[in-house]
Amino acid sequence: MQKIDFTQLIQLARASAEVTAPCSCNTVALAAWQRLPTSLELDRFEEVGTLMDDPYDEPTFAEYHPHGTRYDSEDAPIAPRYYPCNLSQVARCLNCGRHYLRYNEAGGYFTELRIRALQPQLLVDAAL
Repeated sequence: MQKIDFTQLIQLARASAEVTAPCSCNTVALAAWQRLPTSLELDRFEEVGTLMDDPYDEPTFAEYHPHGTRYDSEDAPIAPRYYPCNLSQVARCLNCGRHYLRYNEAGGYFTELRIRALQPQLLVDAAL
């Protein structure tokens, strides 16, 4: 899968922000990370690329919240080098062209697909 760099990520986020057409992919607010809503049809998305640097390296589980946000905050930064963005793929809705970040949350006894809208105003190219 193609690695998406920060410049490409900004371009995809801006393109997504310009989409104004109603679509089934945005009937549920996805501004913050959340489990995949049952209303979303996975076959209506295509993977564009990944934010993972190296699939064989253990990525950091540190989160980036310099202004006191949390994982589930709608205004939490989207920092590609930090968890959970560093485990994410970028997916595009085939119906409207909006872009989302997706990753698989692996707990002790379960896995769960999580999703968040790609929003240009929240992107931060923060170093580790």
